[in-house]
Amino acid sequence: MEERPFFTEEELHQLFVLYKQLLRLSGNTLQKEDCKKVKQQLIHAMNEGIIPRNVFGMNPIIKDMQTAVIVAEEIGMRRASILAVILHETVKYNLYTLTDIQNIYGEDVKSIISGLVKIQELYAKKPTIESENFRNLLLSFAEDMRVILIMIADRVNLMRQIKDNPNTDARLQVANEAAYLYAPLAHKLGLYKLKSELEDLSLKYIQPETYYYIKEKLNATKAARERYINAFIEPVQQKLKDNGFKFHIKGRTKSIHSIYQKMKKQNCPFEGVYDLFAIRIILDSPLEKEKQECWQVYSIVTDMYLPNPKRLRDWLSVPKSNGYESLHITVMGQEGKWVEVQIRTERMDEIAEKGLAAHWKYKGIKGEKGLDEWLNSIRETLENADSNADSINQFKLDLYKDDVFVFTPKGDLHKLPQGATILDFAFAIHTNIGCRCVGAHVNGKNAQLKQVLHNGDQVEIMTSSTQTPKQDWLNFVTTSKARTKIRQALKELVAKQTEFAKETLERKFKNRKLDYDEAVLMRLIKKMGFKTVTDFYQNIANETLDVNNIIDRYIDIQHKETEQKEDITYRSAENFNIQQTTEKKEIFKDDVLIIDQNLKGLDFKLGKCCNPIYGDDVFGFVTITGGIKIHRNDCPNAHELKSRFPYRIVKAKWAGKSEGKQYPIRLRIIGHDDIGIVTNITSVINKESNILLRSISIDSNDGLFSGMLVVMVDDTSKLETLIKKLRTIKGVKQVNRG
Repeated sequence: MEERPFFTEEELHQLFVLYKQLLRLSGNTLQKEDCKKVKQQLIHAMNEGIIPRNVFGMNPIIKDMQTAVIVAEEIGMRRASILAVILHETVKYNLYTLTDIQNIYGEDVKSIISGLVKIQELYAKKPTIESENFRNLLLSFAEDMRVILIMIADRVNLMRQIKDNPNTDARLQVANEAAYLYAPLAHKLGLYKLKSELEDLSLKYIQPETYYYIKEKLNATKAARERYINAFIEPVQQKLKDNGFKFHIKGRTKSIHSIYQKMKKQNCPFEGVYDLFAIRIILDSPLEKEKQECWQVYSIVTDMYLPNPKRLRDWLSVPKSNGYESLHITVMGQEGKWVEVQIRTERMDEIAEKGLAAHWKYKGIKGEKGLDEWLNSIRETLENADSNADSINQFKLDLYKDDVFVFTPKGDLHKLPQGATILDFAFAIHTNIGCRCVGAHVNGKNAQLKQVLHNGDQVEIMTSSTQTPKQDWLNFVTTSKARTKIRQALKELVAKQTEFAKETLERKFKNRKLDYDEAVLMRLIKKMGFKTVTDFYQNIANETLDVNNIIDRYIDIQHKETEQKEDITYRSAENFNIQQTTEKKEIFKDDVLIIDQNLKGLDFKLGKCCNPIYGDDVFGFVTITGGIKIHRNDCPNAHELKSRFPYRIVKAKWAGKSEGKQYPIRLRIIGHDDIGIVTNITSVINKESNILLRSISIDSNDGLFSGMLVVMVDDTSKLETLIKKLRTIKGVKQVNRG
């Protein structure tokens, strides 16, 4: 196969054009020796021949030169950024080290190249791009803010160059990444021209039929649209001149992607998008008269055209948090068509159009708190600096410093707190994986459970079926999920060991043909110095205690107690009279199950389907296993149980008092979704004595809320009192027992 030359004739021509363009754009920012050194390094890179073309067959040097032109011309960045774009491939492929770059060009260029190389290594791990975590990781890797700007410029360049490329799969992937990741980032940084271009090209590559449909519609109506815009502008222009304003007006049609989004949002065809037009009136006003003149223009426009009051956006009186100032109105022009009009001054327009300080929240894109603070810091830096581009040279991105982003072997990303260990990561994936974790491979190397993870680590968890959680794990995990799950697993392990030890002891009793008296055993456990029964059984499970020795001591205690009973002198019952008690006993004519806390020898449980409590009218139902379940008479299952199994129904009544016993009760609450409604509900419950709130869940929809509470209550009287009080809360409409 014939070897392809590093440059084709067409690429050589491109190279000279781009080189001249860069020299013109960079002006005096490049140092005298920079061009000479860059040329030498690029010649060395070409001679080595190890820098490959990308999947689209693009020449790497031409591609980087094109990106450098965008960085210089459309973003306004200077020397360090331009040099970093052109030279980062030579560092990536080990032709030069970061130390070499620092010695030749300085710390600034080295810092940017370091970030670019890190991000390219990140892409090599094949991450899931459609993830908020990946965007966060991308930002955390780009310690220098200029790295993000260069990444956006590089993606714009790539999207421009691949329109006719035959590699459709790779083009689709690039377009999806641009739509999901780079266009929102460009929006947040105020690079609106680049953002719109990324969105339009993404739509073109991902949904070509939709793109060309809208484009053809726009082309078909272009002449009429331009006539309409001119007709709309002309009277406004004349009126503003008559009033002595210095200004210029821009008329434009919304981008194809923007029109497509409106068609989706409004669920209408192209013809139904009513605000295709946007007019921008830019005033040449002195600083002290800016607001006054903007409002005067607003008055003139709304006198001429009917405004839509719902579409007024006043960012003059209170600018956006990112410094964006403008006045937006939508008015009805000729033929009943809506036109958006933006009124601002030259200063405001410059701030909005320059990028870095633009309105990053515009059109509903909301950033995380850290990102918002970062962008606000950029705005303050730019506004207080003499040079728009150079002022950011030393600005470092200290974002997501409290988080660590870690890859799975498949490229999925997980966000963990700083200081998280391999064990934390294992529990973050799944509880079972955490409980069986024995170690991991981090970036291909073996690692122990307690190893701390770092940004971008690729972690493969190793498990064993014989592994169980250890108490010392709690000493080095950092996440609350891992800590909670370990404690829970340890409790379950103790419960299993306790049950096993108990079965072992009972089996030994049977083997020695001894009766098992729990009361005697409890006295033995206390005499042996154990504070809890669990500790006693744990010592058996750990083989600290010998079961045969325990049984021998049990027999000794039993013999001593038997001897003491034989020595007791019993009174004769011949002349003993039973004293009649004054308390009246309730007499039941039929056989009735008396539900008492002290009931022994009978297995009964409270039905979970209706959660009966003391005071409810109840009945018993004999289960297949021989136990009895207690149900409320108004239980949802009562009718079916009584009709199908009448022979298994037992009458039942409560006996004794309810004190000391609480029952879980579910309450369903419905009402208006007012501010503070949850606080009011919990406040009422907390004021009630002997009533505990176990859980609360609230769902709201269209101004209404539906909640489910679980409370611990003694009896029906206290429950009814609580329900009455909850119904008095403002906004609560219904309270029913679940």
